[in-house]
Amino acid sequence: MIEVRALDIADVCEIRTTRFADERGFFSEVWNAYSWANAGLATQFVQENHSLSRRAGVLRGLHFQTPPFAQEKLVRVTRGSIFDVAVDLRRGSESFGKYVSLLVSADSWNQILIPEGFAHGFLTLEPDTEVQYKVSRPYSADHDRSIRFDDPAIAIDWPVAADKLILSDKDRAAPLLADVVSGF
Repeated sequence: MIEVRALDIADVCEIRTTRFADERGFFSEVWNAYSWANAGLATQFVQENHSLSRRAGVLRGLHFQTPPFAQEKLVRVTRGSIFDVAVDLRRGSESFGKYVSLLVSADSWNQILIPEGFAHGFLTLEPDTEVQYKVSRPYSADHDRSIRFDDPAIAIDWPVAADKLILSDKDRAAPLLADVVSGF
């Protein structure tokens, strides 16, 4: 069974699937093309990524790919928890430059579906957090872009102070949204 809940920006949604548990552990069908299509979610994924962040406070993002390699993402956490963010890059959209966030965790067993046209990032809230996400297009270095995690025009309310964040050099040097041509 799949439960779909729309978030505050159109097309971004939280997904919950049933987890069947007993004394041995649990089983869950986290993605099924047929049941997802019946729920109105017909994305075809072509790649799955898995990241491990050893420390709480690791911020990865805000990343996206430009067309024709724009990606829809289905993000879930298999250990730990994250503060997940999607920023609308679709020029002309009522929510352009705005963000939506969701706490995604192994305990909650929820996922977030982020459509093409959004930058994505997440902040780990626990040590040894593992994130797995499916994407609708393969990685393309030529189409890989990022925007600043602390862009004042977006004003993301990260739950960790900026001076405590652990970032890559690439993410720390990312341009502001106003300086990026997203292609959307």
